[in-house]
Amino acid sequence: MAKAISTPALERHGLSDDQLRWMLRNMYLQRMLDNRGFQLNRQGKIPFATGSEGHEGIHAGAALAFERGKDVLVPYYRDIGLCIGIGMPPLQALLSMFARGQDVSGGRQFPNHYSSHALGILSISSIIAAHCSHAVGAAYAMKLRKQSGRAVLCTFGEGATSEGEWHESINFASIHKLPIVFLCENNGWAISTPSEHQMAVRDVVDKAPGYGLPGVKVDGSDPIATYAVLAGVMDRARSGGGPTLVEATCYRFLSHTTDDDDRTYRTREEIERHRNLDPVPRFEALLAEHGILASDDASKMKRDVLAEVNALTDEAEALPYPAAAELYTNLYEGAYEPWL
Repeated sequence: MAKAISTPALERHGLSDDQLRWMLRNMYLQRMLDNRGFQLNRQGKIPFATGSEGHEGIHAGAALAFERGKDVLVPYYRDIGLCIGIGMPPLQALLSMFARGQDVSGGRQFPNHYSSHALGILSISSIIAAHCSHAVGAAYAMKLRKQSGRAVLCTFGEGATSEGEWHESINFASIHKLPIVFLCENNGWAISTPSEHQMAVRDVVDKAPGYGLPGVKVDGSDPIATYAVLAGVMDRARSGGGPTLVEATCYRFLSHTTDDDDRTYRTREEIERHRNLDPVPRFEALLAEHGILASDDASKMKRDVLAEVNALTDEAEALPYPAAAELYTNLYEGAYEPWL
């Protein structure tokens, strides 16, 4: 008689089946929206798009560690899934791509530059690492106001850690023990610069001891592991324990943006060698293995997400651009006169 092979128990860190399925749907949705941006650009319908394929596990895990209504998110331009995960309507992603008048910024920003006062999402700065000082300012305000139970989550790529503002921000946060978590989404490429060409240490977290704060490295292709780490350090920050530097590793499968030709600095074979790190099929297989997904759940979920993104694309594209008169609004407080 053949001996039955048992599947090891899934370490879910307190997450329910519904939460795990929510994670997978979030990952499907962010990938579909991400790829839609590249499709629309190639069709000539939008001028620019930014890719985050490969970051889905980080975003899904971090989103569940974020406390809505309390925490503040200071994201960077690859965080479409994280912003959606904490409550941003997916339509906003497409309004941003199409630069329509109903976009939260009135069609003024690059795609993936979101903000929402209601959701606690600070406006993105296009200048690399400049938003880190904004995040530290928000965390400092929380401390000055003696607000407990709140924290700031600041995300960035590994390229930002070579910028002066990153160093100033993390140093200030450590000195004042601010309620903030610095989350580095290390995808191996700062546009076209590999990590070994911009830092002499092996890992970003190796920089943490120099600032006197703890550093944690996690496999960002694993959304459950990412959630577990982020939930712990966000709780630490909320309770007065101070800042933490987290490095979540992943791989960027698309070009930096639609304006970037990544064939000039890496081969197609290299990308394929990293496909085993792709968080979406990995997580889908894990949930199926442990009976959290039925045989046709994944395909149905994908069809539903595709239908949703198609409908949202049509809705956003049909909306008007900002009125010409809007060019002079939101520039100065009070009276203004346009430059003629």
